[in-house]
Amino acid sequence: MEDQLRDQLNRPLRDLRISVTDRCNFRCRYCMPAELFGKDYAFLSQEQILSFEELTLLVREFVALGVKKLRITGGEPLLRKNLPDLIRQLTAIEGVEDIALTTNGVLLPQYATRLAEAGMKRVTVSLDSLDDERFRQMNGNRSGVQAVLDGVDAAAAAGMQVKMNMVVQKGVNDQDVVPMAVYFREKNHILRYIEYMDVGNSNGWRLEQVLSSKQIVDMISEHMPLVPVAANYKGEVASRYRYADGSGEIGFISSVSEAFCSSCTRARISAEGKLYTCLFASRGFDLRTLLRNGSTSLDIRRAIYDVWAARTDRYSEERATNTQTAAKVEMSHMGG
Repeated sequence: MEDQLRDQLNRPLRDLRISVTDRCNFRCRYCMPAELFGKDYAFLSQEQILSFEELTLLVREFVALGVKKLRITGGEPLLRKNLPDLIRQLTAIEGVEDIALTTNGVLLPQYATRLAEAGMKRVTVSLDSLDDERFRQMNGNRSGVQAVLDGVDAAAAAGMQVKMNMVVQKGVNDQDVVPMAVYFREKNHILRYIEYMDVGNSNGWRLEQVLSSKQIVDMISEHMPLVPVAANYKGEVASRYRYADGSGEIGFISSVSEAFCSSCTRARISAEGKLYTCLFASRGFDLRTLLRNGSTSLDIRRAIYDVWAARTDRYSEERATNTQTAAKVEMSHMGG
């Protein structure tokens, strides 16, 4: 079945992002602003969230349809109790070639060793500034920089590859672009700059707040010249560069200025089991009901097949001519 599975734009299904919780210990302005995600906010109950067994069953069906790479997301995925147990189950599935985790990093000192022992090879840590005051302003005063850096060190010490993600907002943290490059070049961790995107509906996104990847490349090159590098594989999200002296690598995720919809091979499962075929989707397909109403594995696989085969998403390409779009699911709910 997987040999024929292509969407309406001839894109295969190769990557699956799995949100294991909608909760987070940060309140970043561009994702979960504190005034909207306060103490009374109604997060999903334990009964609403897919169990590890349900997630493992789903992943088996996605792998049967062509998925090779998994990424565990949230919310903050390390808030999900016993997460290493899920990693162990997923890495045991034949056909899974790569599994990674996206995290804010502050819980890695507690979990890095267990994650590595369970089979996790890679983590991506989000950090938007090395300036403590600015970082606190951006994350709702939930953490200082050192707690994240301690998590990075813990992951590296456990033997996992570490990549860093920085969301850049013009007028907010663009002054941190070069210091971040210098710091992580010295640490020998790949840093990826992400253009500020209009995910969800609550972050007040405006196009004029976007600092393009080209502008960021130019900023860094003034201090440390960069040269482009070929993609590791077809459909890779980040455009890769290395320093001209060969000392390291950085990447750029340019969803706004250089949309990559034509090569997108990613699907997402939210914590409560909805399948989304685009980060900017307004609705998803309910897989949880199929899991819990006695549907067979073949029924579930056919449902996934039909959703992907009908896919026409190319939101970022369409954004270029229309920034007034319908309401979207919050990224904290769907997973990044």
